[in-house]
Formats: sequence, C-alpha cells, structure tokens
Amino acid sequence: MADDHILTVDIITPEGIVYHHHGKRLIVRASDGDLGILPNHIPIIATLKIAEVRVLRADDENHEDAIAVNGGYLEFTDNVASIVANSAERARDIDLRRARYARQKAQERLEHAQTEHDANETKRAQVALARAINRINVSGHR
Repeated sequence: MADDHILTVDIITPEGIVYHHHGKRLIVRASDGDLGILPNHIPIIATLKIAEVRVLRADDENHEDAIAVNGGYLEFTDNVASIVANSAERARDIDLRRARYARQKAQERLEHAQTEHDANETKRAQVALARAINRINVSGHR
C-alpha cells in the first residue's frame, strides 16, 4: 500500500469476506489481552478470542466499525491485517432478537449441563453463550 499512514483490514470466514476497509487503528482481543495496531506496526500473528474487533475508519475519523468475531487468527504485515475466523458479523448485520434468543438458549443449555455434570456440554454451552453475548454487545455499536 502506498500510504503508510493507513492499514487495510480484511476479515475472512468460510463464507467469504465479511469486512474490507482501510483504517487508522485496529483493536482486537488476542489470547494474551487487547491488542491495538496502528499503521507500520511490527509484523505479528495472534490467536483471537470471541470478542469485538474495532476499526477506526480512514475515510471518517469519527466512525469506528465494530465487528463480532468468534475467535480466529490475526496476521499483520506490511500494513495489512488479515483476520481469519469461523464466523464474524458486522454490527449493522446483527439480528438482535436472534442474538438474545441464542443467549437464552445457551444459558438454558449451560444450566442443564452443569446440573448433569457434563463437562463437554458445559464447555460448548459456555462458547455459545460467549458468542451470543458478543453479538449483543457489538449490535449496540451500529
């Protein structure tokens, strides 16, 4: 990229490209904690948690995009941030009613799994609950 004051952010899932924009800042939640990336950051590869990804847009410094990312990996090199995730959803595309229903069902699954002392189902329900909560939180950033 010719302009070394901006970075390109791509979020890719098995369904295709979910997000592609230029930004002035990227914030992700890596396994080791929050990570802020500005243009010309050193190359990095990081595992991502289920969390919100935020991009301060280069075309409007008053606009920050929020994307619900359900884990994955980040690679940053040469001012290009590539996030590969199983699923991701922009705030504007989140169906809040569906996300709240998913949260309710995940909470019910979690309670049942804990009552039954089913460790595998407890873990799956915790992940489903984290994904639903992430989507609900990100939907508020429209």
